[in-house]
Amino acid sequence: MTTEHTESVPRVDPSTTSGEREALEQWLDFHRATLAMKCEGLDDAQLRTPSAPPSDLNLLGLVRHMAEVERGWFRHVLAGEERRWIYSTEEDLDGDIHVTDKDTYEEAYATWQAEIAHARTLAAGRDLDDLGVGKRANGKTYNLRWIYLHMIEEYARHNGHADLIRERIDGATGD
Repeated sequence: MTTEHTESVPRVDPSTTSGEREALEQWLDFHRATLAMKCEGLDDAQLRTPSAPPSDLNLLGLVRHMAEVERGWFRHVLAGEERRWIYSTEEDLDGDIHVTDKDTYEEAYATWQAEIAHARTLAAGRDLDDLGVGKRANGKTYNLRWIYLHMIEEYARHNGHADLIRERIDGATGD
């Protein structure tokens, strides 16, 4: 049995007159919603469909990847929480993208949304200039502004991938 995912994802255009923080948060939410929209109306088998050989990039993997990215930047880098992978492992750093027939959108979406909610909570009490207490492997420290900008860039890049993958699956194009 396949289940088509038809949840309606509200996507709000960012304000053209907001302040810096509000603009960053609105653009990040806009791109989060865009990825969810690219997955609407597809069943799990379609969501696992790879983009084009030799790549195995797929929409379900992108959702799982963005859950990992949300976790890494907000939990680990911003808040200093211990780095724990959700899908990836030391043996398979791309485990988020490498989906199997057992992996479902329902699970990936719920995990992704939980990471987004936690990211919002972690960022809420901080100023844009506040430095994260965790570090990446490169040893650098990042402020919240940089993390927001990077997350917008990360989503925008992967939403381009998602747009092409979706078009390959069923011809749908657009926003």
